Amino acid sequence: MPLRVALTCFLLTLLAAPAPAQQAPPQQRQEHDHRGDSILKAIDDAMWRMKLGDIAVVDKIYYTSLPPRREPNPTAQGAGNPLIISAYTFIPKKLDRSRKHPLLVYVHGGVHSDFKTGGSGNAAHIVRELMEQGYVVVAPDYRGSTGYGADFYRQIDYGGRENDDCHLAGKWMLENYGFLDPKRVGIIGWSHGGMIALMNIFEHPADYAAAYAGVPVSDLVARMGYKTESYRREFAASTHIGKSAYEDVKEYLRRSPVTHAAKLATSLLIHTNTSDEDVNVLEVERLIAALKAEGKKFEYKIYQNAAGGHHFNRIDTKLARESRAEVYSFLKQYLRPGE
Repeated sequence: MPLRVALTCFLLTLLAAPAPAQQAPPQQRQEHDHRGDSILKAIDDAMWRMKLGDIAVVDKIYYTSLPPRREPNPTAQGAGNPLIISAYTFIPKKLDRSRKHPLLVYVHGGVHSDFKTGGSGNAAHIVRELMEQGYVVVAPDYRGSTGYGADFYRQIDYGGRENDDCHLAGKWMLENYGFLDPKRVGIIGWSHGGMIALMNIFEHPADYAAAYAGVPVSDLVARMGYKTESYRREFAASTHIGKSAYEDVKEYLRRSPVTHAAKLATSLLIHTNTSDEDVNVLEVERLIAALKAEGKKFEYKIYQNAAGGHHFNRIDTKLARESRAEVYSFLKQYLRPGE
């Protein structure tokens, strides 16, 4: 097929390119890393179409979100312009566009990552499962995502404007596809993506009918307490939150789902795992306790030492498939795909 031939030629071109010097200065190494991310992103763009082209119309769209939180030169030409965000869109080929259908906003995880086909996140398999059920899916590569160069990478706003980037992805879909039902919009994510899903339903409860948060980052203050010093330094950097949790605990709490539990007004399912090696179960337990204290109605399940740790229900095990079936059953109640 033409796409496969084109991708093969592209890969051969990359393999033929000269290798970088082994002892490049730090700045050159940083630029090479971003260039490598951009190459991998271009390959993955093609892989999405190769893996799901049989079942879905796959596209990549560009829309505007809030301006950058940090302007290196606030008086420069274009300073204050809205940030341009990329997102993948997946529409089932068998979808009857004369009728209304539900929309799912699928948020990728990672402090700096992107929406990719492979890896233990298993996104391509999950999107295929969603296509088979009749969902339309949009997956934004919000600010700070990899594959879009150093400037976009440095725009990371963990727990801040990244939430708006994902919310506006759903808004773009509703504005551009008349067959989507604004009353049947859901949002899902794992890890950092689960955190963004939670923040979205807390900040925009009227815009979502249901949400799923898998092993979600839930309490940044608690998280900084059990993570390594290098991890804490990354968050405290000027290109990130800018201060440590010790220096500004209120800011870390403001960016934490646990702080906003009283705002829950959306049907919600939470999954976590006691053997999670990334998001310690104590974070999610604190969120669950906060929601209960506020008298909120929601569903949750704490898996006991499930194999796979942080990725226990995104891999290819029997337990993972059963857990995802629980997620799909929950979402179906409120989003009603295939009607």
